[in-house]
Amino acid sequence: MRCELLDYELPEALIASRPPEERDGARLLLVDRGRRAGEVEHAAIRELDRYIERGALVIVNDTKVVPARLFGRKRGTGGQVELFLLHRLDGAPAGAEDLGGGPQESAPRSERWRAMGRASKPIRPGSVLDIERDGALVAEVLERAEDGVLTVQLSSPAGLSVAAAIDAYGHVPLPPYLGRGDDASDRERYQTIFARVPGAVAAPTAGLHLSPGLVERLRANGVEIASVTLHVGLGTFQPVTVDDLDLHPMHAEVYSIPDATAGAIAGARERGAPVIAIGTTVVRALESAADPARAGLVRAQSGETRLLIQPGYRFRVVDALLTNFHLPRSTLLALVFAFAGRERTLLAYRAAIDAGYRFYSYGDAMLIRGVDAP
Repeated sequence: MRCELLDYELPEALIASRPPEERDGARLLLVDRGRRAGEVEHAAIRELDRYIERGALVIVNDTKVVPARLFGRKRGTGGQVELFLLHRLDGAPAGAEDLGGGPQESAPRSERWRAMGRASKPIRPGSVLDIERDGALVAEVLERAEDGVLTVQLSSPAGLSVAAAIDAYGHVPLPPYLGRGDDASDRERYQTIFARVPGAVAAPTAGLHLSPGLVERLRANGVEIASVTLHVGLGTFQPVTVDDLDLHPMHAEVYSIPDATAGAIAGARERGAPVIAIGTTVVRALESAADPARAGLVRAQSGETRLLIQPGYRFRVVDALLTNFHLPRSTLLALVFAFAGRERTLLAYRAAIDAGYRFYSYGDAMLIRGVDAP
């Protein structure tokens, strides 16, 4: 796919910098693949239970966003610096074990991490960075790769575990297009109600819309809810810069499909119920684990995925998709094109723009359902 086909024009005023007042207060655009392109309906997220059939299986992502942005100063010069944590060098994603909890006696007080760094001057090996002012977290720069990614040794002289220190001093890694820093409210609102397994550096944004009350109504209507884990990585923000999407270096993300979810999908197939993905991250996890020997089913497994979904891809597991509105020239938009068709998606985006929908992470959503139109 040519990357210019992923373009569309969006008025800057429609980029949502903050979430709606209520978690389920966003608007919802309904797109039916069985209708002609351009035919959409306008609804609200809080009405989602009206549009998901009884017996359907809804699958959410239970990853938890970690406070991966650290601010500090270079020891000796006092120069300001920012670190964006990527993953620990033992191969685990950021905070996969215990980040987000309180101090833990058995947790390590020194760890090596990959991180991105930003400062007025290059951050060189040997630099020591004091995070915040009380020295509770210190980063020593060990290496700097050709692409600028740093290897740092994080330690907590104050006696906290590294995980607890990051949780105490880190900031919510809001996407740069929001145009603001994080505040106290983002600790809750840039996190889904399903967040359980720390490791993401960006939220699975479609899941942000589901409130406890909405989930309760879905379950009361006979809808089953299961979960997968996919730790959203920094690459989710990377625009496509190559002319041909096939040449885009797809970022790897860690995912896990539990036995219970694989069984729930098998049960949905037996009763003829649709599998509905809450967000593109769930799509990537499920499609990465699709069982090649059993159509429509997945294998319970864990691993890394670099799956790039673009027009021409044949979906094997997912039947319907709740998703936010995505950035131009992004792999997430390519995935939606593959699921709903490029023309149908762009016409839906145009309808949303004309109606003043809010876009991106804290914005409104669309529900894509139905079989492909002939």
